[in-house]
Amino acid sequence: MIVWINGTHGVGKTTTAALVQQLLPDSRVLDAEKVGVVLMDITPGLPATDNFQHWAPWRPLVVETARRVLEFTGGALVMPMTVLVKGYWDEISAGLAAYGIEVRHFVLHADQETLRDRIENDPVLGPSDFRRAYVEPYAEAARTWLHAAAEVVDTTYLTPELVAQAIADRL
Repeated sequence: MIVWINGTHGVGKTTTAALVQQLLPDSRVLDAEKVGVVLMDITPGLPATDNFQHWAPWRPLVVETARRVLEFTGGALVMPMTVLVKGYWDEISAGLAAYGIEVRHFVLHADQETLRDRIENDPVLGPSDFRRAYVEPYAEAARTWLHAAAEVVDTTYLTPELVAQAIADRL
């Protein structure tokens, strides 16, 4: 099984994923961003883009990486990764389904004021233009498809530990 933790940048996916992994026996965290990092390290570089998810190889490589890791280890993978383009999510989820891999898709949500406050006051990364740039695209995805395609966990008033427990309880 894959526990996919989606949501915009700065909502707490990475923190939540680590905590969910601790609550799920025989689970591991696989950050699909690392697949993007591999693609970004290719030299000479791939065509310019503002997001590695736009590179066609990223999505099937995420599917294959997850499949191979699950095949090797068994158990569950907890995957924190923002995917806001419906076609990209459809490609990833269909690829995993073709291998018979169950995916539980969760979206961490926070109201815009809370989200902007978290981005501005992040004690580790500090304020981030990159994260700010995804607040509106997330809101659009949430309105048009994302919340309908996942189990939404409103993190606005919850600690990361409570968010992780809410996800574990739904599994």
